[in-house]
Amino acid sequence: MTANELVKELVTLSDEKGALFWKAHGMLRQGSLVALTGKASEARQMLVSALSEYRSTGATLWVAAHLSYLAEVFAELAQFDEAWRRIGEAMTLIETTKERWFEAEVNRIAGELALKSPKPDAAKTETHLNRALAIARAQQAKSWELRAAMSMARLWRDQGKRQQAHDLLVPVYGWFTEGFDTLDLKEAKALLEQLKA
Repeated sequence: MTANELVKELVTLSDEKGALFWKAHGMLRQGSLVALTGKASEARQMLVSALSEYRSTGATLWVAAHLSYLAEVFAELAQFDEAWRRIGEAMTLIETTKERWFEAEVNRIAGELALKSPKPDAAKTETHLNRALAIARAQQAKSWELRAAMSMARLWRDQGKRQQAHDLLVPVYGWFTEGFDTLDLKEAKALLEQLKA
């Protein structure tokens, strides 16, 4: 089964059982999957609606993550005020709920937003990415550390700091012993090859 099929099944079963929390959670996952296919406008509508339903259940768990995904969608649509509002809300929520498992990724996404904004801010990007790296390392969250290291390596590559970018990414990538068919590890390998050239 594909991820999309599994999520559809979750939504259907949750609806049949009257499990509003899980139905809304499944709808959020559907919106995230649509975003990954490049259909940002459709994903925005799905995520805004599903997040509203999800929050109506009283849930706070995973909201920061969902807000971050929504921020990425708004950025894709060049709606940066909305993107920053959602990422700011995610950061505030992390502080109030103390649900920190996604904190590194929220900071990485904020760094990407700072770079993609109409007035790119490399210093702000680097601040957010350094925070993402520090949090991921403190939590020993290697997947988040890899994503933050890739974002920083791309920034440094574009600034002509290829050796620094390479030196940052090599040990993080080298930590992994499996999963080399995953998108993140494939992208990390390709980035390392670019940095060698």
